[in-house]
Amino acid sequence: MTGAYFAIGDGYALYQGAVADGAVHRHAAFQVAAGVHGAVVMDDEAGNRFGDAALIVPPMVGHRLHPAEALRIFFVEPQCAFADRLRLVCGSGITPAPGMSGLREEDVAGGRLSEELDGRLLDAMRVLMDERIRMTALAKRVGLSPQRLRALAREELGMPLARWRIWRRLARSAEALREGRTLSGAAVAGGFADQAHFTREMRRMMGLTPAEVVRAINPGVPCRGRSSR
Repeated sequence: MTGAYFAIGDGYALYQGAVADGAVHRHAAFQVAAGVHGAVVMDDEAGNRFGDAALIVPPMVGHRLHPAEALRIFFVEPQCAFADRLRLVCGSGITPAPGMSGLREEDVAGGRLSEELDGRLLDAMRVLMDERIRMTALAKRVGLSPQRLRALAREELGMPLARWRIWRRLARSAEALREGRTLSGAAVAGGFADQAHFTREMRRMMGLTPAEVVRAINPGVPCRGRSSR
């Protein structure tokens, strides 16, 4: 494989390329990591090591990938139909999944919503994709109490909706990078306070920096920080 590749679609993202040694991080999405040349290896927060042709990491499970020259990493949002398939085969922690080693972008694309999640939770997530709204108002909109909506998100998504909302903001910023925006412009597009805030959240939740995403989208193109305008 030459260079790196990054794509983002409706409910998923894909990174293919080298992975450096990094810190423990957590995604607000399922991760499917597959080795391009051999196994993928990662540790969980307790230091337990896992290695296989492909590994699945459930949302908000802390993990650290070992350095590799070439991995294919899918991020699948929990409201997507393909996440239903992952829930069937994935345990509560890092799960070996050699059958996923040949996963392709077209397998996860399509934008269909989960048939397993509570419809009221899906309605709340659709609202959060388009609006900035307080959780109390959101719960009322979908016919739930705030306490029940919070509990439903933890039960079915494995995380608070606030955490998933940050992930969606990162997705908007990543889309802006793909469209050619500067790092600071992409930070604004995602609603982050500044470029440093955007970088911290992306590293914490995706294990990648915005600069790495830019290099994967446009190999050989210098990464631009603040706009000169």
